[in-house]
Amino acid sequence: MSSPAARTSGSTPLAGTVVLDLTRVLSGPYCTMLLADMGARVIKIELPGRGDDTRAWGPPFIQGESAYFLSINRNKESLTLDFKHPRGRELLDRLIARADVLVENFRPGTLERHALGYQDLAERWPRLVYCSISGFGQTGPKKDLPGYDAVVQAEGGLMSITGPPDGEPCRLGVAIGDLGAGMFAAQGITLALLARERTGRGQHVDIGMLDSVVSLLTYQAGIHFATGAVPVRMGNRHPTIVPYETFSGADGELVVAVGNDEQWQRFCEATGLQDLATDVRFARNRDRVAHYDELRPLLVARFRMRPRADWIAALSEVGVPCGLVRSIDEVLTDAQVVARSMVTWIEHPAAGSIGMLGVPIKLSETPGGVRTAPPLLGQHTCDILSRDLGLSGDEIGALREARVI
Repeated sequence: MSSPAARTSGSTPLAGTVVLDLTRVLSGPYCTMLLADMGARVIKIELPGRGDDTRAWGPPFIQGESAYFLSINRNKESLTLDFKHPRGRELLDRLIARADVLVENFRPGTLERHALGYQDLAERWPRLVYCSISGFGQTGPKKDLPGYDAVVQAEGGLMSITGPPDGEPCRLGVAIGDLGAGMFAAQGITLALLARERTGRGQHVDIGMLDSVVSLLTYQAGIHFATGAVPVRMGNRHPTIVPYETFSGADGELVVAVGNDEQWQRFCEATGLQDLATDVRFARNRDRVAHYDELRPLLVARFRMRPRADWIAALSEVGVPCGLVRSIDEVLTDAQVVARSMVTWIEHPAAGSIGMLGVPIKLSETPGGVRTAPPLLGQHTCDILSRDLGLSGDEIGALREARVI
């Protein structure tokens, strides 16, 4: 079951793996994009005439194509299919029989009502790896609730520790609940495929967005486990490292991350604050944390004296971690980002040349890559039905007439 448009080199890690993508919006499409980047053939099943919800999300649009959709659906094929129609269900079953992985992000119980749940399919195709992504997972008292990123960031505690101390809780500037779930789903799928090599059987990969967000709490949860204290919003300040936050230079914001006491000594030298290096209130990191309210004003006043580029140069020279607070356009044109191929351009059949983010996982022997543009709605329908399933032109025409495809 291979496609000329999506065929990948045998050197990619997931070459030969076929993924049926029944997902939409962000968590599922992000997961399947990660798999596609690494060589899996991803067939995106979309509703005829409508497609993934994000095809309509905007502005901005590029020649009618949603920038949101374009950002997370590269390297995939689009097949429009109404699998609630008996004929559409028959075609879907034939595709499942040839697939290695099925990914879905419907609300729990939805696909079971159509005999498309994990247990239904595992009985017929025991080698199938079946991944479900939902807001709260497939079990527990909240499993039937809809999962939206902002809700999960709030329910998972992330908003309570994000934002200024005297301000309201904030969500992150990206949908970390969706994106985290998508990353964990891709990891779970690859682990299940690896296990299948030993056992010969697939399994159910159950990913909850809430679980994903809670797992990111890491040291914040550790602080609570250790002390019983409830972590609070601290702005850009770190709860256990000082100084580790943003400061205002004479012309803009920068970040300084002094990770240990040796760096602190070098920091004091580079900033001309040598007297602080010997001050008993600030000598050790634990002391700096304890006396933060005394130290912070001294550093704020010093940083405001010079442009941030001067501070970056001085601190970098002595090996103190630091960086500019940059806008998105500055990031996407940064020499380091470009050198790491994290920005690339590809031709889209409708939108023309479009910018894409690169693949962050760099494998020396079996690298992934951006090979094909995000598909038009139903772009590969005829190709998949004719080549993979052997349907004739007349049969495909009849299916289109009946609005099955």
